[in-house]
Amino acid sequence: MANLVQNIDSFAYDNLFAGHEIPVLTKGVTLEAGQGKLVRGTVLGKVTKAVGTVTGPDTANGTISAVTLGKSAKIGTYSLVCTTATDIGVAAVFKVVDPDGMILNDAVAGTAYVGPINFTITEGTSGFAIDDTFTIPVIEGSGKYKVVNSANVDGSQIADCILADDTDTSSSDVTAVAYKTGYFNRNALVFGGTDTADIHEHTLRTLGIFLSENVKLVEA
Repeated sequence: MANLVQNIDSFAYDNLFAGHEIPVLTKGVTLEAGQGKLVRGTVLGKVTKAVGTVTGPDTANGTISAVTLGKSAKIGTYSLVCTTATDIGVAAVFKVVDPDGMILNDAVAGTAYVGPINFTITEGTSGFAIDDTFTIPVIEGSGKYKVVNSANVDGSQIADCILADDTDTSSSDVTAVAYKTGYFNRNALVFGGTDTADIHEHTLRTLGIFLSENVKLVEA
């Protein structure tokens, strides 16, 4: 916490702060292992969603694979129900229903499905029958934090806070301190992928994190 106090007293310490108009508040976070060395000023997102244990089918010996989240995946269970049975030269068709009961685009066996959830259904030797069902649960995520990246799909694509100190996550999860409010220099922030401050500024503002550009004073 000494580092936090030092930066509140002197915004010139590393140019991360852009002013003192917004109170600087912190919180503890758990950084997910395997991200390497993260630097102070890295913007973090929280892992809020994950794929649970997939079940099915009921009677056929077909399989489902490559199950991943899409950006708009909802917490709850997705149901895949066979509506057109396997026949000679005809692939089985599945009705896809989201956790709120909304019917999505049909899935066809042998063709990769892309949507709120992604998967591929593969025919077995006995084929699929009407009402054969797969279920794909989307569950609460780990709650750990990763470098924010708009390409992520597990919730960490949404900016949440700013890392307060350099932290090495190479070998394990690490507990760290993050800023949850304050007034920061947009040019000192670090994002994942090709993200920039412009992409996340609105979300950060709703959390109480405001961005500006520090102006370097020129001596007379």
